[in-house]
Amino acid sequence: MKPNPKLSRPVRRALLVAHVTASASWLGLTLGLLALGITAAVTGSAVTVEASARAMKLFADWLLLPVAFLTLASGLVLSLGTPWGLARYRWVYTKFWLSLATTAATAFALRPAVNSAVAAVAAGGPLPETHDVLMGPSVSLSAYTFMTVISVLKPWGLTRRGRRLRASARRAPESV
Repeated sequence: MKPNPKLSRPVRRALLVAHVTASASWLGLTLGLLALGITAAVTGSAVTVEASARAMKLFADWLLLPVAFLTLASGLVLSLGTPWGLARYRWVYTKFWLSLATTAATAFALRPAVNSAVAAVAAGGPLPETHDVLMGPSVSLSAYTFMTVISVLKPWGLTRRGRRLRASARRAPESV
């Protein structure tokens, strides 16, 4: 079995900085969306509702997906180019699938909900379904916070694949 390719230390560090920065940006953008959504939901001012919805659209259209893809790509390269691996540790595997799911939810649920809210408000109507504007950022914020926690704590240990790889690595020197 071929060992996991290693990234050089400077490359690994640069990728780690990019990943942490993108992840923190994703978390911050989501907090901003939640703050704007709450503002739009509780204010009595039509002007504030429209300004909040338009700001949410700006975040959703121009910032969220690039930051999500950068987080996903940098995490994937880090996992594949370091001993952590993508499927060796449960916390890495969980983060990968949650990142993929939240990126998809951003593209196919959050952005359309924000765009629908902006269209309704721009046409002079009220903010449609307040939970649409608040649910996406709330769920995303929970997911990103959970991913941050497991990145720090690294719980759950090895996957079945990780245990097999570790066992075969221990046996390999003996057979040489």
